[in-house]
Amino acid sequence: MHRLPALPIGLLLLVATALGAGCGEGGTDAGAIVSVYAAAPLCAEARHELAQAGVEAGDLKVRAICLVPVEAKGGADLAAAGANARRATEDSTAVAFLEAPGPAARFSRSVVGAANIAWVETSSGAVALRHVLRALGDAGSSSPREVVLEQVG
Repeated sequence: MHRLPALPIGLLLLVATALGAGCGEGGTDAGAIVSVYAAAPLCAEARHELAQAGVEAGDLKVRAICLVPVEAKGGADLAAAGANARRATEDSTAVAFLEAPGPAARFSRSVVGAANIAWVETSSGAVALRHVLRALGDAGSSSPREVVLEQVG
């Protein structure tokens, strides 16, 4: 059996640890895609605003993801609201969750907030998306999710 010298293995481990330490904490590569999740009543406005503003903010490409409706017979379908919130929290590109006022808002807020994603209750998808785009434009080398959470959420 051939053994590698201890020094090169130790050096490789040190370099790998140093490179891995910053993963997920800093900024995002130029051209990376970030996602803004929008509740069904807000989605058309948010997508229209994104089309008007362009799909880029700073060095990032932005996409609006429409969520399934959660209104059901005057109330909210909490299973659908939970699925929408989980969908956003499972997406590492998510930077914001735009929620319409209503019964589902209180439910989704805790789920999305626990994932450190900006949660915005709004009646205007366009205005909310404009704020997110402005924050992303200011992100520079910072984490887009953190900047949007600080400035918008």
